[in-house]
Amino acid sequence: MSSANSSSPAEVVLGFLEEAESWRLLSPQFPSKVGGKPAWLSQTGLPSLPGLECEKCRLPMSFLLQVYAPISGHDRSFHRTLFLFCCRTRECYTCNDSRCMKVFRSQLPRRNEFYPYDPPSEDDPPSDHEQDQSVLSPSGVKLCWVCGCPGNKACSRCHSVTYCGKQHQTLHWKHSHKRECCSQEVSTVTTSPLLFPESELVTEPEEEEEEKEEERDTKEAAEEEEERTANGESLADTLAETDLEEMAMHDTEDNKVFQRFKKKIAPEPHQVVRYSRGGSPLWVSSQHIPSDQDIPSCTCGAKRTFEFQVMPQLLNSLSVDSTGASIDWGTLAIHTCSVSCNHDDQYCQEFIWKQDFSPDQHTQIKPT
Repeated sequence: MSSANSSSPAEVVLGFLEEAESWRLLSPQFPSKVGGKPAWLSQTGLPSLPGLECEKCRLPMSFLLQVYAPISGHDRSFHRTLFLFCCRTRECYTCNDSRCMKVFRSQLPRRNEFYPYDPPSEDDPPSDHEQDQSVLSPSGVKLCWVCGCPGNKACSRCHSVTYCGKQHQTLHWKHSHKRECCSQEVSTVTTSPLLFPESELVTEPEEEEEEKEEERDTKEAAEEEEERTANGESLADTLAETDLEEMAMHDTEDNKVFQRFKKKIAPEPHQVVRYSRGGSPLWVSSQHIPSDQDIPSCTCGAKRTFEFQVMPQLLNSLSVDSTGASIDWGTLAIHTCSVSCNHDDQYCQEFIWKQDFSPDQHTQIKPT
């Protein structure tokens, strides 16, 4: 993602899914992507179980997406990636509850122990002798065969594959390893149902709208009031209508926010991410919008700021059950440390605010 947002907070960069050659989605290419296994940035301090467990069901979460988001002018975050994980248990997706998701931040200076000082080639794939990142990270850290997260629990028979825990070891055994264990035909690529389909996240700036909706709404309201007065409506009539409006105010405000959401995304209906560090999320509802007090500060003491949001359109590309019957969200707003602290070079957990649709809004968001 563009790092120019630090100097222009209102700028919004949209993310779209696109097919890409697999080598472009590996760690040395600093990818933004959805699905597959995480392409870890720093090769030390990786999050692992129990830190990657769902806080509701305590099962390992699946990698959902990562966003490469360096910050211009800050060497410590010359390379910077945010990693988002989610639970696959649909019962964990209760309304406006984000405990089934986690996000982690990793960053490195330009000169570091894992990657060359100069940027990677845009055209040349890596040589065949490079390590397979589905088994080992580039620094040799053992990774879970199923999910790509750190895992030192080896198969007791062949000792050639490792797992993050018993749950994924059992899943792989039932899926394919029972047939392949101790044979010469062990696949180096897992097609585990735990993984989401893999795609690259490509970006482009959002075009700004010139119209000012709020000013136009205010003008229309003033004109309606003038017309009502000219027609001789009594104060009692006006007050009675006001009472009715107050009764419907909540529904009206919720619908207004939702209609604004739909209008805003209409020019680019396939957007799956909206990135705007220091900007504001595009909410789907007037309900469950966080106050400043709802966003906890970073463990370093600095306030967190909004960085990007995941859109509901992404659900259409994840090969999950229908919306409302499986993993689900209206939008996921990711808030990160405003100073992007080093945190001892460990992967630092950041904050997710999950906002869901109201029941009647579900019927208005259809897969495309």
